[in-house]
Amino acid sequence: MAFITLEGIEGCGKSTQAPQLCAWLGERALLTCEPGGTRLGRDIRTLLLEPSRGAMSEVTEALLYLADRAQHVSEVIRPALESGCMVVSDRYVDSTLAYQGYGRGLPLDLLRAVARLATGGLEPDLTLFLDVPVALGLQRVGRRGRTDRLESERLEFHERVRQGYMALIAEGGPRWMVVDGEGTQEEVAFRLREAVRRSGLVAPA
Repeated sequence: MAFITLEGIEGCGKSTQAPQLCAWLGERALLTCEPGGTRLGRDIRTLLLEPSRGAMSEVTEALLYLADRAQHVSEVIRPALESGCMVVSDRYVDSTLAYQGYGRGLPLDLLRAVARLATGGLEPDLTLFLDVPVALGLQRVGRRGRTDRLESERLEFHERVRQGYMALIAEGGPRWMVVDGEGTQEEVAFRLREAVRRSGLVAPA
């Protein structure tokens, strides 16, 4: 079955759209997320995103995300795919490349190598990138109130992350589909469904 990932900058709308997309795909579709898609991952998520945890080195941050992913693939994603389910994941390896690679400046080749170890080489069949301007994404985040450690980063960091995604899309081949994330929730949901239809990978229930 198909493995679909949703990617984007902070405030792009992934976490709102992912459940709707999963419901549209039918009862054999499993929704999950990173970080935090497992019990261990939820502890790692707190370490990563809770501002009160204090300063964290770029390498520590990257390795925690990759540890979360290793557990996520082993415990959730691969078993679901092997059982015949579709999997929709809110973030995956491309988030690490965009945020810790382009955003933090860590070497992409090293991140890719450790990601292959963490995932056993499992790659998405389709990656949907919800594209919004950085200013709009951060405006949406601000309306939610309290921000996490990544959301609180400076504008320049978020710009680098978006530029990183653009670079990944340019080199990433046909598994990437860019979806306009501006507009109402209903408009964006329709665009995502149309992108899945165009991919030819899945037939919704």
